[in-house]
Amino acid sequence: MEQAFTSPDDVTATLARTGYLADEALATVTFLATRLGRPILLEGEPGTGKTALAESLAEALGQKLIRLQCYEGIEATQALYDWDFPRQILHLRAVEAVAGDEHRDPKQLEAELFDERFLLARPVLRALREAPCVLLIDEIDRADDEFEAFLLEVLSTWQVTIPEVGTIAAEHPPLVVLTSNRTRELHDALKRRCLYHWIDHPGLARELDIVRTRLPEVSDTLAEQVVRLVQRLRTEGDLIKPPGVAETLDWARALDALGAGSLDPEVAAATLGAAVKYREDGERVRAMLDRMLAG
Repeated sequence: MEQAFTSPDDVTATLARTGYLADEALATVTFLATRLGRPILLEGEPGTGKTALAESLAEALGQKLIRLQCYEGIEATQALYDWDFPRQILHLRAVEAVAGDEHRDPKQLEAELFDERFLLARPVLRALREAPCVLLIDEIDRADDEFEAFLLEVLSTWQVTIPEVGTIAAEHPPLVVLTSNRTRELHDALKRRCLYHWIDHPGLARELDIVRTRLPEVSDTLAEQVVRLVQRLRTEGDLIKPPGVAETLDWARALDALGAGSLDPEVAAATLGAAVKYREDGERVRAMLDRMLAG
């Protein structure tokens, strides 16, 4: 893999220019991934910046971001390739119209139908063909064991074989970022192939830096109040789904859009849907707002 960064400090500085603030550990893992040609496996709570890292890397490196969103029941064909069936049918009809009753070699016709012009490249195949690029495999924990094994093979060889076309190998392996919310444990074989990093919620100072960097239009007073409240909700709120950094940014953005210069219980309650996503969490937070904002 092309050596895109000269050091972990270079990673930090380059990502910061895109608005992503990486700590030393994450910057080191990212640097090693580009230097050693290894995928990055990021685990952590939703909203901690896993997906955003891949997006920022693509922006920082000036490369295309190719995203594979995993889900329950996803199969290799959805990640790799498929055939454009409607176009194949149109081709058959065109051949019939031109050839009439003339005999057509079945093998030749089959070769035409499975020509690359009818091949639909899905994210993994596109990444192998279009690298250098950043391939984001998002929420791999939502896929099953069979799909995980398929990905392991691709990440080990950087190539795939299509029976009708042949083997397609990456000229330049993509930079791969896998994310997991840890809804299930991933297999050790996949973890061994990757450089692993756990992304936790940031501390108060770093989260405040993130808000100020991403939302410079938000007043310092409002930014600090929102971040302090979110930090307390994570530690004291006993919520089903504590707000992540993404929700902090959404909440600050919503409050700023309303023209709020500071946070009070009334406006916080009115905009709470930007930060919490469960009815039970909303009720619990509303009951605590007066106390938390007063403290």
